[in-house]
Amino acid sequence: MSADWTPAERAAFEQRRRARNIALGIVLGALALLFFGITVVRMIK
Repeated sequence: MSADWTPAERAAFEQRRRARNIALGIVLGALALLFFGITVVRMIK
């Protein structure tokens, strides 16, 4: 199906995919920081 996309459709698809990937990266980074913070707090106690 992707073989018959117009250049505009492909550009829109790649832009949506990039935005989704950035959002996923931010969420994963936030989770990593949360787990790190929990670990540090538990070590201090």
